[in-house]
Amino acid sequence: MLVSKKYKKLKYYVSYPEGYEEGKKYPVLFYTHGSGGRGGRLSAIKRDEVYSVNPCVNDFIIVMPHCESDSWFDVFSELIDFCKYIHDSPFTDKSRFYATGVSMGGYACYQLMMSLPDLFTAALVCCGGGMYWNGARLKDIWVRAFHGKDDKVVLPEESAKMVASIGERAELILYDNTAHDCWTATYRNAENYKWLLSKTK
Repeated sequence: MLVSKKYKKLKYYVSYPEGYEEGKKYPVLFYTHGSGGRGGRLSAIKRDEVYSVNPCVNDFIIVMPHCESDSWFDVFSELIDFCKYIHDSPFTDKSRFYATGVSMGGYACYQLMMSLPDLFTAALVCCGGGMYWNGARLKDIWVRAFHGKDDKVVLPEESAKMVASIGERAELILYDNTAHDCWTATYRNAENYKWLLSKTK
């Protein structure tokens, strides 16, 4: 069940699992979308793959904020505030608070985890990158980074540098014959969600 909501100025969707019960705690997947969904209307991210092709959609509460600006970094303080709000929500199992993001959202995903390293348990990051010189801040977070070998929008080296800087809890998965869209294959793969759920604080 997908529900549109608003927190202060930030609009977002929440995907509740079938049989959702008030008062029960659930694993939460916090998703930051790519540049294709920015601006305009919230509905621009309604069909994003993390929700629409996710075979394990009912294993999580999925939270999908919408960036109405040109970049997540234009509204980053709002994003941090919202992330804390979701982490502290009654439905959140704080031992299983997960991050995911694609492209522009992949950069935001890494930066969120660097800014709030104590909140997150594990992450799936698609074709992202970030301040790899601060990667050690993520040493206690399990990270799977995905990238297409033929990506010319965000070079695979961006993911490689992040993974190398994080340490032993991070791994890089490269897709052959794949350009920028590495997220569809990632979000269609049930094993990635099982891997997330195997990680707890």
